[in-house]
Amino acid sequence: MASFRATINSLNLQQVKQMMWQLQAKWREFKWAVSLLLLTVLLYVVVYHSASLVPNFPASVAPVVAEKQEINNIDSIEAEDMINLEGILKEASMKDKKTVIITLMNQAWAEPNSTFDVFVESFRIGNGTSKLLPHIVVMCLDDKAYSRCLDVLPRRCILLRTAGVDFSVENRYMVGDYVKMMWRRIKFLGSLLKLGYNFLFTDMDTIWLRDPFPRLVADVDFQAACNLFFSGNFSDRQHNEVNGGFKFVTANHRTIKLYKYWYKSRLRFPGKHDQDVLNYIRSDQYINKIGLDMRFIDTVDVGSFCQPNWDITKVSVLHGNCCIGQSNKVKDLRQFLEDWTIFFGNGNKKRSFRQPMNCRRSVGWRPPRKHKRRG
Repeated sequence: MASFRATINSLNLQQVKQMMWQLQAKWREFKWAVSLLLLTVLLYVVVYHSASLVPNFPASVAPVVAEKQEINNIDSIEAEDMINLEGILKEASMKDKKTVIITLMNQAWAEPNSTFDVFVESFRIGNGTSKLLPHIVVMCLDDKAYSRCLDVLPRRCILLRTAGVDFSVENRYMVGDYVKMMWRRIKFLGSLLKLGYNFLFTDMDTIWLRDPFPRLVADVDFQAACNLFFSGNFSDRQHNEVNGGFKFVTANHRTIKLYKYWYKSRLRFPGKHDQDVLNYIRSDQYINKIGLDMRFIDTVDVGSFCQPNWDITKVSVLHGNCCIGQSNKVKDLRQFLEDWTIFFGNGNKKRSFRQPMNCRRSVGWRPPRKHKRRG
């Protein structure tokens, strides 16, 4: 009996060992299968991720070449924009001063009997303004604007192209590429300061009735028209708001830093145009740190359509803002020129400006709340 049990135990032990060998063999096979699966998945992930990092290039251009071409295109645009700039600035600058008058134009404003014509006409019929015409430099945003500018103001036109953006059409306030166009001019104006040129920037939808330079203060870094109203204090950054359509800037290290900081600040306020951003940052700690001297211009001297009335005996420049539609703006600016011609030509001292009703209706304008001057 004992011998029989020993035989049975021996058989059971052999079976158990055989089963263990089989399990070990299958376990090795399973591990190999899992390892192979994991390796396949890992390779797939690596290849897919690497492919997603490769940009799409035209089939005919190798990636490295395409990257170089893009950089070269940008460089060539900038070089072409600036090729004659210093020569034009030198010719246009005022005697004994590196000062020019800068404005901006696209195809829509350059059309005959449009904004450009009204702007230039105002210099010709204003009191003491015709002498300023040779000092105007026009930033042209497209080829047609550039061509028209050369016909009217030869050797005073700069072509500024911006890759991928069409500035030729009328860009209404905050619509389409308007914001990009505003920041394009800020970048360009900053480059003028680096070249050592002072500038009086004026929007083209302005009429110049008197020479504004005697109203400006020497040795002030940054002087700007007021938006809507003037508080009565020329240095009041808290209550006065900058109107970006008329500003005189002196070239120095402070204003160069201002324009650099201003342009970078657009990233802090996405979708906002240059005027809004400057009003947001005008009292920033950095502006105070660089020691920028900012002064505001009385609305009596530089006015706008946003105001309820104007003194025809004092105003130098009028800005046709608070208006939608170029046709409305041109009609009302021409009406102002008619009123000015009657006043100035005939000595009619009782004459005043009529209200710009086309613009008033276009924006549903209402008289602004009266602001008490703070003295």
